[in-house]
Amino acid sequence: MPRLFVALTLPDPVKRSLEPLARGLGDVRWLDPEQQHLTLRFIGELDNGRLEEVAEALGLVEGSPFELGLEGLGHFPPRGEPQVLWTRVAKSPELASLRRRIDRTLAAIGLPPEGRKFTPHVTLARVRAPLSRERFGTYLMRHNLYRSERFPVSSFHLFSSRLKPDGAQHLLEASYELVPGLDDEPD
Repeated sequence: MPRLFVALTLPDPVKRSLEPLARGLGDVRWLDPEQQHLTLRFIGELDNGRLEEVAEALGLVEGSPFELGLEGLGHFPPRGEPQVLWTRVAKSPELASLRRRIDRTLAAIGLPPEGRKFTPHVTLARVRAPLSRERFGTYLMRHNLYRSERFPVSSFHLFSSRLKPDGAQHLLEASYELVPGLDDEPD
């Protein structure tokens, strides 16, 4: 059964700007640039009939294009041994609004809300073995001022994911355009 998620893709210049961050940490698995994305909503495992229902429902989500930027670094969990290294998304009311619309649309077709707080980020690496605190601290100090150029967001996407021994394989299931000039509904 496929695992589904809704995400934004990153333009190539932003992916290239992340490349210098992908070294110098030890035993981590850096994500391939083609796998980098910003998850708006993790849905989980659904059978193929529900996949079609989700794909149709997401077509009803409205919104206008907007711009985003990436800035700084973080990790999950926020306290304790890092397991995931990421770059955060600059604060964006438009992104938060899009996320709420997606949540409402999925709730309307009976999908429960995601249990985790929404922390917009792009995963850079998954940690395989505990990192030296000193090395990790130095890495964060060197790269924490990272900022991407702002980039346009004019669509969002439904992906399925299949876990493989060398990481997840993401397949694009559907894309949804944000329409310029569309009057956004109040949240």
